[in-house]
Amino acid sequence: MQLTVEEYLDELLRLVTAIEDIDVLPVADAAGRTLAKPVVAASDVPIMANSAMDGFAVRAGDLEVGRKLRVVADVPAGSPRDPAMGPGECCRIMTGAPLPSEADTIVPVELVEQSTERSWITLADIPSAGAHVRAVGEDFVGGAEVLPAGTVLGARELGLVSAAGVSEMSVVRRPRVAVVATGDELRPPGGLLERGQIFESNGLFLATALTAAGADVVARLVLPDDEDEFTAGLERAAADADLVVLSGGVSVGDHDVVRIVLQSRAAESAFRHVLMQPGKPQGWAVWEAENGRSVPLVALPGNPLSTMVSFELFITALLDRMCSRQTPGWQSAVAASDWKPPPGRRQYVPVLTETDAAGRQHVRPVHRRGSASHLVSAAVGADGLAMVEAHINHVAAGDTVSFRRYR
Repeated sequence: MQLTVEEYLDELLRLVTAIEDIDVLPVADAAGRTLAKPVVAASDVPIMANSAMDGFAVRAGDLEVGRKLRVVADVPAGSPRDPAMGPGECCRIMTGAPLPSEADTIVPVELVEQSTERSWITLADIPSAGAHVRAVGEDFVGGAEVLPAGTVLGARELGLVSAAGVSEMSVVRRPRVAVVATGDELRPPGGLLERGQIFESNGLFLATALTAAGADVVARLVLPDDEDEFTAGLERAAADADLVVLSGGVSVGDHDVVRIVLQSRAAESAFRHVLMQPGKPQGWAVWEAENGRSVPLVALPGNPLSTMVSFELFITALLDRMCSRQTPGWQSAVAASDWKPPPGRRQYVPVLTETDAAGRQHVRPVHRRGSASHLVSAAVGADGLAMVEAHINHVAAGDTVSFRRYR
């Protein structure tokens, strides 16, 4: 059965639901996690009116070019002092220091002339009344939502949460995912290969990519093409997993063990020809584990670039559904070179991006052979995927294509 990418993705998304389990973590331990509940500010930010400049805190009524003011106090950043100020008086103040209660304006240090003993200043120029003052709650007020549920927590988000006075957050439990690579030909890197053998790479790619996407990889197995051994290994992989991702063995050959076993032993299975290049053969199943759990399985093709592209299109979307977060959309980019897509199928090709002076993104295939499914090297150095629709038989420099950046 042939399906479009969107039709097949819809099938896959029906296999998973949002994870309801929540972990409560200190902010410092939450990098890469997904918010399960909104973050609410514990206090106003700024919590007190403060200076945006190094300079002098003054009264607006004293703002007059040539006016001489007496310096009555210094207020460094972090100071608890609130010095009294009368008319004709000012305080030397640093950036971030609390504004004295009787002041309302900051005169930057560049606009004054200071006496030799630094006890007097003369206003050489003046700002507007209220200038260079950061008001209480100017950024956000206590009780305001600063991050919504579904936010992926990176360095910027954690910095915001910490600045809002929040010490711990509710995050979605990481999806537990098992990885299974299949094939009698697979051997671990570092040894000597015999005729017909290859080094196994898909399992490591998937485990690493899953971890980066916020999953907890609970198993990583390399299984042979023997049906009974594969079944036993699959049972081990599914025992503690929310999802099992397999690579290889999904086509229609006599030795494609993933398809053979899942069609005969899974509670439900489907194998599709998806109208995409690379990654045409795809499959999914529901495995009834011996411990009574129903575990969704997604079977990706074994050619390395097919596995990588399929991960970006399908597995990341499943993780997003499980974590209740948004999947990024596609944007427009300009082809920086000519290339010829395969006929009759939508092409996904790893590309490098460049930004021109007008801010437009230009994309260029990383490998001279574009998106041939066996090309391991084509994925390295790419910034993301370009998408070319099936009816387009030639891409010329300057044409518009769709682009999605790797996360």
